[in-house]
Amino acid sequence: MILTNSLFFFRKKPVNKNSGIKNVKFGKNLVVINPSNLYDCNLGDNVFVGPFVEIQKDVTIGDGTKIQSHAFICEMVTIGKNCFISHGVMFVNDLFADGGPAGGDRLKWKATILGDRVSVGTNSTILPVKICSDVVIGAGSVVTKDILNPGIYLGNPAKYIRAVND
Repeated sequence: MILTNSLFFFRKKPVNKNSGIKNVKFGKNLVVINPSNLYDCNLGDNVFVGPFVEIQKDVTIGDGTKIQSHAFICEMVTIGKNCFISHGVMFVNDLFADGGPAGGDRLKWKATILGDRVSVGTNSTILPVKICSDVVIGAGSVVTKDILNPGIYLGNPAKYIRAVND
């Protein structure tokens, strides 16, 4: 109750910033379920974006990729063709290298690149890494290092388990 009253004291009306779809380059046969927040990004043909997804600027999503609800794809991420990004997946571009957030200093941010046919399981976190094609990331995994060989990876930090077809 006290917190509510103090917030009311300082701001009588909430600040409402519009979200939505702005300055997006769309491919053909794209499906976006609202509410979603997409801006200054590129989405290929036959891409699906579920509800409550944010895709920030300078992101490229390849043809045939599906992004499920509640995913967050930050700036400087490239996702290849025919990938699957499950519910609640979080991409990170700031490693807090100086002990705190880099803020708007993009020079401190790092890029993430996923190859083709990469599946990322529910609630996984992908730090700035390169992931080759034909990789499965298990649910809840944290990818902290580049993945250079196809296969199934899981855990925190994610480790190679086996080939995809074993």
